[in-house]
Amino acid sequence: MEKDVWSSLRKYTPARIAIGRAGGSLPTREVLDFAWAHAEARDAVKMELDVEKLATSIERLGVECLKLESAAADRDTYVRRPDLGRRLSDHSREIISQLNPPTAAPDVIVIVADGLSAVAAAEQSIKVLEKILPMLSAGRITVGPVCVVKNARVAIEDEIGEMFNATAAVILLGERPGLGTSDSLGAYLVYQPKVGKTDADRNCVSNIREAGLRPDAAAGTIYYLLSEAMRRKISGVVLKDERVNAMPVEMNDHSLKAS
Repeated sequence: MEKDVWSSLRKYTPARIAIGRAGGSLPTREVLDFAWAHAEARDAVKMELDVEKLATSIERLGVECLKLESAAADRDTYVRRPDLGRRLSDHSREIISQLNPPTAAPDVIVIVADGLSAVAAAEQSIKVLEKILPMLSAGRITVGPVCVVKNARVAIEDEIGEMFNATAAVILLGERPGLGTSDSLGAYLVYQPKVGKTDADRNCVSNIREAGLRPDAAAGTIYYLLSEAMRRKISGVVLKDERVNAMPVEMNDHSLKAS
């Protein structure tokens, strides 16, 4: 009876609940499912980002795209040396130096990177860009070339944003895979990007995927935070998503209506 109660809750969560048992062990089906999810997570970390294919898809959205790389030459180095993933290779710095005249500083520089899941970058980033680029254009927020960066960590947005002299930077990159969530994308934005910024200076929008925060909803949140960062000249722990607080009471306080 107790198992039936828990089993009825499985449709509401991807978490592993009510998995049952076979004697003193897990059922074979659950063991195989766990092994499959673990393999997907490992593959997501090790998979190489197809930069050419992703850049081609981004350019179809009508924007210029730069193909860059971090100082981590391969995935093994990237995993073992996080510091190298936080800065550009010499060749990539040269590319930006040649293409970025000081008078053309954009309001926002957008970066797409593999992070810890090339699968997420490949599957989710285009969906987010399709929504957010028109929003930025309608809001008269200028955007520099979209930078696709291989083997990159979050903080690489600081160096790229600083080189473009951008007012703000946002990076879309694959999040650390969980068991069953190997395709989750994260977005991190920072006001006045420059080398030396900390995580406290950034805002994060996480779990962007169809089974989590849908890309269209994520784009709306990113746009709101970017707009507020530029208007208020802040980002990070001092910048909150206050849209719910701005709604009328009858729209956002269901507890009062229920009482």
